[in-house]
Amino acid sequence: MTVLVTGAGLIGRLTAERLAARGDAVVLADVRPPPPVAGDVTAVVADVTDFAALAAIVRTHGVTRIVHTAAMLSTGIRQDPRRGVEVNVLGTANVLEVARQSGVARVVVASSTTVTYSVFGSLGPEPIGEDVRMAVVSERPGSIYAATKLAGEHLALVYHDLYGLDTVVLRYGAVIGSDGGPSTSVPGRLLDGLIAAGRSGRTMVLDDPYLVWGGEEEFVDARDCADANVAALDASRPLARVYTIATGRTVTLAGFVDAVRMVLPDLAVECGPEPATGFAGFRHRRPAPSSPEAAARELDFRCRHDLASTIRWTAFGRVQPS
Repeated sequence: MTVLVTGAGLIGRLTAERLAARGDAVVLADVRPPPPVAGDVTAVVADVTDFAALAAIVRTHGVTRIVHTAAMLSTGIRQDPRRGVEVNVLGTANVLEVARQSGVARVVVASSTTVTYSVFGSLGPEPIGEDVRMAVVSERPGSIYAATKLAGEHLALVYHDLYGLDTVVLRYGAVIGSDGGPSTSVPGRLLDGLIAAGRSGRTMVLDDPYLVWGGEEEFVDARDCADANVAALDASRPLARVYTIATGRTVTLAGFVDAVRMVLPDLAVECGPEPATGFAGFRHRRPAPSSPEAAARELDFRCRHDLASTIRWTAFGRVQPS
């Protein structure tokens, strides 16, 4: 009984640690040598776009379940779109096909709430569920990253429908947490910049259109994402198949800055007028928070960390309780 975790980013490493801590055999695979993680975890180098390498890992280690977190994030995809599509779409297809051929019991696929951002303009104030209506042309994804994540969700669901592969998709909110290095995600870059400014006493000028937003946005702690991955592996009847991992609470940009300032009182920020656009430059502002109820009901999962605790953890590292 071995779990393969693809991607040794923050969420992948935290997931591997949690699984190892409870006694699971864990293989952590990444395109680069994974950094050390706590617990008995076997680290291997593999690219998810390499089908043969994935198949060999599953066969050699007797993998019975997979948590697929490997992905290129928005910043990287803007620099190399083709590679982003290869990793996020072909990589997911490879994981699913290897699982199908090998009889893997369950595959948990990491996705993102950005797949719903393009429909914000047609939603009301009610909490946003997973099965939103989307016009396939006028409400198409607003970024290559969102398009790849939506494609990955559909592949996971079709593999379940056509082949009976037990797939569970988790849509994380905007993820933040302590990675120990520079972040490549939009929320990570924002928080890294604010923390650096608060520590140095220099004023942070928020003029990057990807780092400012109008209205409100929701954030989720990377530790909660890892806990959700474990819950999704264990869930006895995940009938909905797609679940939002979020707190159900939103915050304005000013509120986010204030939350960082509570941890680092010397933080000074200059920001222009509030934009009409939503988070990360997406066209529409968020009309409501996502609903966490499906995950609570079918995965027995709710987020444990609020924004303040996540900021403290990110600012001060793993000396904070996990």
